[in-house]
Amino acid sequence: MVRVPGYGELLEKTVDPDIRARQSEFAAPPGFADAVAWIVPIAADRVPHWHVTFAVADRDRTALDAERLGAQVLRQDDTGWTREALIRDPQGAVFTASQFTPPTG
Repeated sequence: MVRVPGYGELLEKTVDPDIRARQSEFAAPPGFADAVAWIVPIAADRVPHWHVTFAVADRDRTALDAERLGAQVLRQDDTGWTREALIRDPQGAVFTASQFTPPTG
């Protein structure tokens, strides 16, 4: 997890006033609100690369809008924490649109 100290505070004061309450509901680790990137291992046969993930409010709506604008939805996955769409834009860049859906219960 790559963090920018104070980022969660900025989000709380501007676009996401409920960020800390929402994250406390699923016991987010300390500093999670300040996270701006993650570094994850890749398979030995893969070339190191960047992959951008955008947080979205609605994965399905985002995927439909992307297709309407000329993108190709390559895959959609649901995990215990997210609903994701892997999308290739009209110029060929691949990115993920990720809707945060923490487990309930």
